This record gives sequence, C-alpha cells and structure tokens, in this order.
Amino acid sequence: MRKIRFSVAMSLDGYIAGPQGEADWIIMDPAIDFAALFSQFDTILLGRRTFQAMAGAGRAEMPGMKTVVFSNTLRPADYSGVTIVGTEYQEFLSVLRRGSGKDIWLFGGGTLFASLLAAGLVDTVEVALIPVLLGAGIPLLPPPAARAKLRLTNHQVYKSSGVVMLTYGTAA
Repeated sequence: MRKIRFSVAMSLDGYIAGPQGEADWIIMDPAIDFAALFSQFDTILLGRRTFQAMAGAGRAEMPGMKTVVFSNTLRPADYSGVTIVGTEYQEFLSVLRRGSGKDIWLFGGGTLFASLLAAGLVDTVEVALIPVLLGAGIPLLPPPAARAKLRLTNHQVYKSSGVVMLTYGTAA
C-alpha cells in the first residue's frame, strides 16, 4: 500500500510558514538531495490555502506529480490538471493508497495535516528542522488537535547548515 508522508520544513519554534505564509527562512542545504526526495512521490496533497498560495506564485502543479487539493470551495472547472476533493476525502484517499504508484506527499498545510492525522491517514511525519525562531506563523499542528504518539525511525544532521531531518512513524 502507498504511504501518505507529511514531509515539511519547520522552524525550531514549531512553524511551517511565517505569519504571512512566507517560507524565505527555509535553508536549501546543497547536501540535501532534493531530486532524490522528490523522486519518491508521484502525488502531492495540498490544502486550499497552500494551493492558492502556490497557484498565485505560478506553481499550481508540481512537475511529474498528480496534484490533489482538498477544498469545499474551489471549483474543479477552474483548475484543469488538478484534482479537487471535498468532504469525501477519506474514501478518495483509501482508493488512492490502494492504487499503484509511488508514495503520496502530504505537502501542506497544517490544517490538512491535522485532519488526516486525526483520521489515521498519515503514515509518516518527516520534519526538516530549520535552525530559526520565527516567533509567529502557521504552526505544524494547529489547535485544537488530539495527541498523536510517534516513533523515531530515522534522523540526519546537516552540520554545515544546522538542518536536522527527523522521520517518525505514526503509532496508528
């Protein structure tokens, strides 16, 4: 079965984006093989706000990946090449996970992550811990959220940048 993997950069104080959604604080360490990371996925899951921010920047789709957006307000006819999923997302994801293909990248945002985690649909939480304190922003897991037990399965430290990659399996 394909895994749904929440892979995200996070500040040391727990934010995945700044107060205005900015990501200029994320370190792009050349020692991290982003091509190898991206090659593990063929589908990307996005919440509406993350998708609209990406679309506004001219990146509504990720090359080589099927884009799935979770929204109750966006109209599929307005976004060709993108799959819009509403309230029936659990059945949609069940079918997607059972299908053939690579793993599924839960890209953003925090609200979507919280919903899928609560539904037991997230297999791994992969955090690139960036050595910066933002003081405010969009949290990794917005409240209210239920407690979720995780188990460390891998870690890697990039000493030149201070980035720490942490991979956790979900207990569910």
